[in-house]
Amino acid sequence: MMVLKRHFAGLLACLSLSGTSGCSSFMSHSGPDQGYYSGTRASAKIVADSNSGWVMRPLAAIDLPFSAVMDTLLLPWDYYRAGSDKALDSPRERILRSEQENHTNESLSQAAPLVIHTSNGTASSPAIHSPQQ
Repeated sequence: MMVLKRHFAGLLACLSLSGTSGCSSFMSHSGPDQGYYSGTRASAKIVADSNSGWVMRPLAAIDLPFSAVMDTLLLPWDYYRAGSDKALDSPRERILRSEQENHTNESLSQAAPLVIHTSNGTASSPAIHSPQQ
C-alpha cells in the first residue's frame, strides 16, 4: 500500500511539472498560426534579449527545453494549420471585423461628447482624434 502511494505521488509530481512547463509553447499555440517551433523561438528570443527583465530571462531559460518538447509534440497541429490565413486570426482583424458587423463607427459618431469636470468647476472636453481609415 505504501509503494502505491509513492508511485501515485511521483506520478502526480511528474504531471504537475509537465503541466506547468512549455508555457511559451502553449501561449504561442493559443493564438493565430505562428509557424513551427514558435514557443521555442519565443523563449530563445527572451533569453537572448538583453532588455528582458532579470526575472523573465531565467524563467524563459528554464522553459526553453520544455517548450521544445511541447513544440515537437505539436508539430502535427502546426502542419495542419500551416496553410491558414494568419491575418484573419489576428486579434486586430477580429476586432475590426466585429466593429464593421456591429456598425460601431456609426454609433460612436452619434454619441455625446465626453465632458470632464475639473476641481475648479469648469468643464472641458478632451481632444477627440478620429481613427484613420
